[in-house]
Amino acid sequence: MDGQHQKPKNKYSIIVPTYNERLNIGLIVYLIFKHLGDVDFEIIVVDDGSPDGTQDVVKQLQQVYGEDRILLRARPRKLGLGTAYIHGMKHASGNFVVIMDADLSHHPKYLPSFIRKQLETGADIVTGTRYVKGGGVHGWNLMRKLTSRGANVLAQTLLWPGVSDLTGSFRLYRKSVLEDIISCCVSKGYVFQMEMIVRASRKGYHIEEVPITFVDRVFGSSKLGGSEIVEYLKGLAYLLVTT
Repeated sequence: MDGQHQKPKNKYSIIVPTYNERLNIGLIVYLIFKHLGDVDFEIIVVDDGSPDGTQDVVKQLQQVYGEDRILLRARPRKLGLGTAYIHGMKHASGNFVVIMDADLSHHPKYLPSFIRKQLETGADIVTGTRYVKGGGVHGWNLMRKLTSRGANVLAQTLLWPGVSDLTGSFRLYRKSVLEDIISCCVSKGYVFQMEMIVRASRKGYHIEEVPITFVDRVFGSSKLGGSEIVEYLKGLAYLLVTT
């Protein structure tokens, strides 16, 4: 009788968008398995036609860990971060979804803290934050730190989202909540993360934060440039008007 009243076990679908991450994807997968040993999860790699052989490495990882644990859901070319999450969710069998970068800037060692925080609080979203006690950034020069911090302060002042780190992209979502939020978002690129959390806040979803240390990518080159900063400012103005 007792077994009939047990809650169904949670499953976590970890969506990892990739583009030219051949040198990182093997290590990120290893670390996820290392830190989530007793958790039911799957890793969904959404690769946008990487020319560096990322998909070949993922196929080798499937032979090691199993195609049921690592799903390769490739796309023909770069189609944007938001659509990568949508594409990944179509194949997600979990009731929770984790989104994280493949470049090791989001260390899988924090995943147990995300899961624990959600279980303790019943949160709809748990987001990693660099801007509370215990969080931080490693490997950025002063200008990039000031740019990121300034972007967050500006957004906090104008949008009042109740979240300390708007531009972070290391988050755990209840799948149904992510599906609801993502259907409302129109932004692309780096603004997309900010729009997601602002719209979640406006809809009244329960958001919790976990301090993380963001580490600049180990291999490969950063995809953040001047055009992304301009897009961020345009996106901020859009959210100010529409939320």
